[in-house]
Amino acid sequence: MSSKLERRFASAAVAINNFLDKTPKIYNVYVIASISTITGMMFGFDISSMSAFIGTPTYMKYFNSPASDMQGFITSAMALGSLFGSIASSFVSEPFGRRLSLISCAFFWVVGAAIQSSSQNRAQLIIGRLISGIGVGFGSSVATIYGAELSPRKIRGLIGGLFQFSVTLGIMIMFYISYGLGKIDGVASFRIAWGIQIIPGLLLLIGCFLIPESPRWLAKQNQWEKAEFIVSKIQAKGNREDPEVLIEISEIKDQLLLEESARSVGYTTLFTKKYIVRTFTAVFAQIWQQLTGMNVMMYYIVYLFMMTGKTGNANLVASSIQYVLNVVCTIPALFLVDKIGRRPLLIGGALMMMVWQFALAGILGGTSRPWPDSGNPTVTIQIPESNHSASNGAIACSYLFVCSFAMTWGVGIWIYCSEVWGDNRISQRGNSISTAANWALNFAIAMYSPSGFQNISWRVYIIYGVFCLCMAIHVYFGFPETRGKRLEEIGQMWDEKVPAWRSSSWQPTIPIASDADLVRKLSIEHKEDGLMDPDTNSEEKI
Repeated sequence: MSSKLERRFASAAVAINNFLDKTPKIYNVYVIASISTITGMMFGFDISSMSAFIGTPTYMKYFNSPASDMQGFITSAMALGSLFGSIASSFVSEPFGRRLSLISCAFFWVVGAAIQSSSQNRAQLIIGRLISGIGVGFGSSVATIYGAELSPRKIRGLIGGLFQFSVTLGIMIMFYISYGLGKIDGVASFRIAWGIQIIPGLLLLIGCFLIPESPRWLAKQNQWEKAEFIVSKIQAKGNREDPEVLIEISEIKDQLLLEESARSVGYTTLFTKKYIVRTFTAVFAQIWQQLTGMNVMMYYIVYLFMMTGKTGNANLVASSIQYVLNVVCTIPALFLVDKIGRRPLLIGGALMMMVWQFALAGILGGTSRPWPDSGNPTVTIQIPESNHSASNGAIACSYLFVCSFAMTWGVGIWIYCSEVWGDNRISQRGNSISTAANWALNFAIAMYSPSGFQNISWRVYIIYGVFCLCMAIHVYFGFPETRGKRLEEIGQMWDEKVPAWRSSSWQPTIPIASDADLVRKLSIEHKEDGLMDPDTNSEEKI
């Protein structure tokens, strides 16, 4: 990029942020996170707004009874758009700031929701979902980074997990909205539901004028005075001499020095001998999350409950319980991930999900009967109405699976993938690769699950059960523990090739300075050069 073009981008970025800064700002990190993670709620809205209607006669009639492969593409169009959106987001968030990327998320989401709610045919519905997906891609890539860059170190795990909590909350809220609107006779039922999706987009758009820019992004633009002010307001109510503020500013400086040295680092660096194992670990962490089968349970839960004999309102009520459990069980995960560690949580979760997947396959395979006249080409089997115990058992397995996922892999994997790199020079590019892998698998699963149910019915759950076993083995042998470890320590683990199963008790061979030592050093430096004096021009000094 030429220096002239860089200057133009820098000038545009300054103008945009000056415009956004004209309104009063909120500095409570929980409120800020609640606004930015509306992006996760959008994803949840999309999941349940589709799953609530795909089995209804009105939807089937209006869209001419989509075959399994067509319904798969309609559902997965959102994930396909998200794949492109996550890749494109860096071209907005890096030169222009995190807030503009969140505004882009809101824009694409609102446009896509409007197109969906006015759909006249399948093609328009798919286009609307693609555009909404681009918005979700922007949001999922930026919201987690924005939260990590703003939040104090001690609660970054909690703030990072709020994105997944917002996803589950969106799923539940939208499902109940769709359930209520489903009482309307006619196409207004799904049109209104899809139109309501515009609301979170507008809330995010308004919220972007109330939240501050990322201090790390401001520091990259040499706007140190603003960066220090925001860090002090969020972490110490404006006290720039607070130890946590000093440490945070020091970390920002160190990160910028690393990124300066990383200008020559490209995506190919991720596949060099030094980093390929980390890349493999992070990419497979996201792939495994999709291969748990959770999105099958979310997107196509009404199909499963049709197989258990639940139809009409009974189906939707049973489905809604699953969404409530998903929200409730995500809450303890926000604390468990820091309490017991990443590895035990992921291994235990994978094994529990394996048990419920195999149990579900066993119940359906042993008690279901062919159902050729189901009215839906995707559903080909059903448990007889007389076998209530088998039906209830299958539903219970579904609920227990969702609880197991929500408490473990739902939150844990996003946090783990943000920590595992151990080197800021590659973390941004690495996160882009691993997130893209997540969306690619999301698309594939959403696309082909209806065909899987049509062709091999209950055996689909055996496949996901085997995947759960494989991921538990992979975590044990290949996922080092990152809980409580600093970036430098994680990097040392990789460099020393510490076996994953010994990483929890591993101690760094190169001493890492304590927070107390670092604060004393920084306090002396700041007294000498006056960096924290609000009356001095920090931009010039640094």
